[in-house]
Amino acid sequence: MKQSLKTPLAALFALLALSAPALAQTIDETVNEIFANSTGWFVSLIFSDFPGTSFPWIVGWLVIAATVFTIYFGVVQFRWVGHSIALVKGDYSDPNDAGEVSHFQALATALSGTVGLGNIAGVAVAVGIGGPGATFWMILAGLMGMASKFTECTLGVKYRNEYPDGKVSGGPMYYLSKGFKERGIFGGGILAVLFSIFCILGALGGGNMFQANQAHAQLSNVLGEYPGWITGLVMASVVFAVIVGGLKSIAKVTEKVVPFMGILYVGTAIIIIAMNYDQIGTAFGRIFEGAFTGLGVAGGMVGALIQGFRRAAFSNEAGVGSAAIAHSAVRTKEPITEGFVSLLEPFIDTVVVCTMTALVIIITDQLITDPETGLFVLNEAGTAIQTVGDNTGVALTSAAFSSSIDGFKYVLALAVILFAFSTMLSWSYYGLKAWTYLFGEGQTKELIFKLIFCLFVVIGAASSLGPVIDFSDAAIFAMAVVNVLGLYFLMPIVKRELQSYASRLRSGEIKKYK
Repeated sequence: MKQSLKTPLAALFALLALSAPALAQTIDETVNEIFANSTGWFVSLIFSDFPGTSFPWIVGWLVIAATVFTIYFGVVQFRWVGHSIALVKGDYSDPNDAGEVSHFQALATALSGTVGLGNIAGVAVAVGIGGPGATFWMILAGLMGMASKFTECTLGVKYRNEYPDGKVSGGPMYYLSKGFKERGIFGGGILAVLFSIFCILGALGGGNMFQANQAHAQLSNVLGEYPGWITGLVMASVVFAVIVGGLKSIAKVTEKVVPFMGILYVGTAIIIIAMNYDQIGTAFGRIFEGAFTGLGVAGGMVGALIQGFRRAAFSNEAGVGSAAIAHSAVRTKEPITEGFVSLLEPFIDTVVVCTMTALVIIITDQLITDPETGLFVLNEAGTAIQTVGDNTGVALTSAAFSSSIDGFKYVLALAVILFAFSTMLSWSYYGLKAWTYLFGEGQTKELIFKLIFCLFVVIGAASSLGPVIDFSDAAIFAMAVVNVLGLYFLMPIVKRELQSYASRLRSGEIKKYK
């Protein structure tokens, strides 16, 4: 009897193995269709343009907030940058303060969530459409975004929960509920729940599945085609090994990975710029001229401005509230100090890393110009600049780097994997804290979320769930709608913290520990 069962069972397993790819494709298509039909309205709402323009309202929401905070706090990002660096170095760190990580570890964890594929592919899209001038507006938006990070991360520490075991939980969901209650404003609890829901969705999608999917795509480009679930399983195993140890484990990894991947990528860019040193002046000339004239790109100056602001907003996430979750765990008794540390984040992410990508693309002449007029040549549709090899996105960045350094695709593959891995680590923590806010603290509840998160790593690498990713990206920027609204009501509290700290620093009450 047992022997007679072997043949049918073997045939069944063989049939399942052969039909698995087709079944997976069918499931993929079904999920795509369901999500596209049920959530398309939400995606369209978040990313829709202002009437009569091509400017997404969510970008305007973030840029206006950054401008307000910059003015309200008296350009804090420039006046306090020296003190920010001193804090990151640990000059004012008391090891006895409550918290889980150092200022540097908190900064590295938050940076790992923002420095990623947007710096590689997104910048290429912005420059490809808006021309070199988009770089100027991208830098400006990044500089203003520093004030948004300062505001949200100060509040994150001020209203965090500190537990007897030394762990802490903080972020927008806590300062929205506690801060609104403190000021006697209704609705903070509702906003906190909304933020948490959007944060979990964003963590599983844009902070997870998209990262795994792009990492597999880059590996396939280097190694040849192979099943995505293999990449997914490997990445999920490594991610789980790190996140199961909590934030301290994540911070220990990110404080090593983030500086390495930053030096690797920026260092390569600097080498290429140095190799083409004779083009540096021309490149900056194109950036400044393009910022105010458009140099013949689609949409002219307005097109350059839109693309620059959009890339900065999507890249550094200033105002989204995600970074406040990581910064809340810092060891300090002064909330404002982490606000100072966090303002370095958009500078590193946007002003340094994104600008390096843009400069390499411009300096290596990937954008085609008309030799007679000096203006850029647009594609047939007139929607973007024609490029060498008709490359766009990550392919354009890869071509720009490879034009000066043979085999750069291997360096890029490593950078993409590191960027994706570090982003997943950070967003696993963001999603976890939103999860525990909704469902309560506890090891079992935390483990459930961590297992769900790692399952989505495999799904993301093995699938091409376009609408799912679109929805999760929309969820991330829905976080910004809720968060920025709360920041407007709570920014007077941050100003009081700033004035108090500045006064005590001047009087010598606050001293260096190093």
